[in-house]
Amino acid sequence: MTTTTTAEAATATDVLIVGAGPTGLTLACTLARAGAAVRIIDKSPEPHRASRGKGLNQRTRELFDDLGAGAEAAASGTEHIALRKYRDGVAVADTVTFADRTPTPGTPYASGLLIPQWRTEEILRGRLAEYGVEPEFGSELAGFAQGEDGVVATLADGRRIEAAYLVGCDGGRSPVRKALGVTFEGRTDAEECMVIGDVRADGLDPAYWHQWFDEDAAVMLCPFRGSSHWQLQGTPERDADGRPLAPTLESFQRLVDRCSRRAGIRLSDPTWFSAYRINVRMAGRLRTGRVLLAGDAAHVHSIAGGLGMNTGIQDAFNLGWKLAYVVRGLASTGLLDTYEEERLPVAAWTLGLTDERLRAVTEGVKRAGVGTEAVITDDVTTLGVGYGWSSLAWGGANAGERAPDGPCGNGRLFDVFAGPHFTLLGFGPGSAQALAEAGEKCADRLRTCLVDDPEGHARRAYGIGEDEDALVLVRPDNHIALSTGADRGAEIAGRLLRLGH
Repeated sequence: MTTTTTAEAATATDVLIVGAGPTGLTLACTLARAGAAVRIIDKSPEPHRASRGKGLNQRTRELFDDLGAGAEAAASGTEHIALRKYRDGVAVADTVTFADRTPTPGTPYASGLLIPQWRTEEILRGRLAEYGVEPEFGSELAGFAQGEDGVVATLADGRRIEAAYLVGCDGGRSPVRKALGVTFEGRTDAEECMVIGDVRADGLDPAYWHQWFDEDAAVMLCPFRGSSHWQLQGTPERDADGRPLAPTLESFQRLVDRCSRRAGIRLSDPTWFSAYRINVRMAGRLRTGRVLLAGDAAHVHSIAGGLGMNTGIQDAFNLGWKLAYVVRGLASTGLLDTYEEERLPVAAWTLGLTDERLRAVTEGVKRAGVGTEAVITDDVTTLGVGYGWSSLAWGGANAGERAPDGPCGNGRLFDVFAGPHFTLLGFGPGSAQALAEAGEKCADRLRTCLVDDPEGHARRAYGIGEDEDALVLVRPDNHIALSTGADRGAEIAGRLLRLGH
């Protein structure tokens, strides 16, 4: 691929997304609902049906609600599944992750959601179709050239797509990243440590995620709501020289027979096989001119904690509103620099966290009765991920942090935030004038809300005193930009009108 030739032709779309996985689809939904023109291509001939990344964590569930996809995901997934752990074929312990947590006014989801990746993607494609956009499967990127005015992408069949920006959401082997010459430093294990696949499993209770951990082998079978297929993860068989063998239905059956010590579990109808090796790497940068990277194209890491897909979705939600503002003329291109500024440190944190969680679970499962719940900490919810260091953290309490939910007389705060706009919350009657002033000057990018908070939930969530007049500006990705006094409406309007400068 070439990346240096100037493209002078007028753009045919605002953003071209390469890769129609969860990251690319989330980005496309975020852009399309904001009114940006978007195309999304994928070299696969059709959508896959593999379970792959099988969980939405608590923060991703909040973002799915914002996109209007949360209810459908919840109806297709499982909360609080019981993990049944075995030793020497005997069930020794059941554990329900996050069983001790309950929803709070500020945090609506106490649990993540177990859902196969194919279903997550199906839901996102359905949401995207409502904006009149369909992924273009069977469309492989062959090369691209960028210049001052845009990017021209060439497909393998010779077609050309002109765009203002291109985003590589094309996985860990990302051709887009390689074409840019962006480094991908880190490590890759020499051989596979796990086999994985989707199979039918007769003879097991689908109320449990069954986990057998013995001294020399392990296998797990995870059910999915509304599906006859389970995800199997296990220790690979090895040849006479100790090299791992490719997974097959027969090898899966031998592994289950060996670990379960039961003859009644019968596997059949395999629809996906894969072998997994640990790959821990991060891109040196996320933006090169008009080309950006997101998801696995930008960072890969251990599966411990289930953060891969979730981190990619959260990349996309951060980037989407910024790209939309730039292509719609609501911000200068400098706003795009804040994507790397905010998400590259999060990627580095995620790599460190997943390494640490992998060590925890590897040690944990050596003890009878311990399973994958050993990876679980509050960190894997990513509710605590914020951008306090960002140039978009403009001051006041919790600037850059996640904006909490809260019931109030206006309804759920997350419903007030939902959409591609900034939200200015006003607390107390003294904030009304500032709300009106900022709302009038920034009507194309700002929604205002005088918070009716009889129970005080919102005030407590945002650290605002009972009788205090205050303003809180929330970004389109539901992070706090600014908390300040009720007389600062003009300053807020000025900041919004100068975004990216």
